[in-house]
Amino acid sequence: MELKLEHVTKRYGANTALDDLTITFTPGIYGILGANGAGKSTLMNLITDNVKRDGGSITFDGTDILELGDAFRAQLGYMPQQQGIYEQMTAESFVSYVGRLKGLRGKALRRQVDEALALTNLSDVRHKKTGGFSGGMKQRLLLAQALLGQPRVLLLDEPTAGLDPRERVRIRDYIKALAQDRIVLLATHIVSDIESIAGQVLLIRKGRLLRVDTPQALIDSLPADWKPVMGVKSLEDVYLYFLGD
Repeated sequence: MELKLEHVTKRYGANTALDDLTITFTPGIYGILGANGAGKSTLMNLITDNVKRDGGSITFDGTDILELGDAFRAQLGYMPQQQGIYEQMTAESFVSYVGRLKGLRGKALRRQVDEALALTNLSDVRHKKTGGFSGGMKQRLLLAQALLGQPRVLLLDEPTAGLDPRERVRIRDYIKALAQDRIVLLATHIVSDIESIAGQVLLIRKGRLLRVDTPQALIDSLPADWKPVMGVKSLEDVYLYFLGD
């Protein structure tokens, strides 16, 4: 399985949101680090085809995603940054609603809703309205809906933003457990989320891909005279060195 972006560019007027980006994704977790406005969400939106690219190609197993159309979208699971949840719905009805939008019906829908709620530890609140959920529970609900259809490519945009440390660790653990035989793209500016679970890290600054490597290799690439923030060099130092203003 391979998701390949070659010379992908996206502009909004005079602003270049992504600039000639080339990378190949295979199964595993890829952390995407960058400041707000660096191009992380634009990258996600291009892969989901929510926005049109201005140049380059995006292929899945050798075929352009625009040619694949619905066949590619069926392979995608997308957890957006914004919590777009109908708060009068129960957890079960919300996930079922999204499942029907994805074309699931009958026993297959019920089975996948059950599995998604169980994986995200929401089975015991499946009949509660989501308006009373905590921020962490809503994030887990968004992750649950992203898992419907057994996607081979999972796109997670700021999945732990605004969560307390306990909920953030819990969400990270779920993501790590889901990464078997999937391409998982995790876009965030929370460095600890990346360092703990990502096999590869992309550093994006002002729309340009600066580096792609393992967390440890990026840490080892820091200058010898760099003074660590916490006494020991970490991915936090990588962020500050390569992406800090």
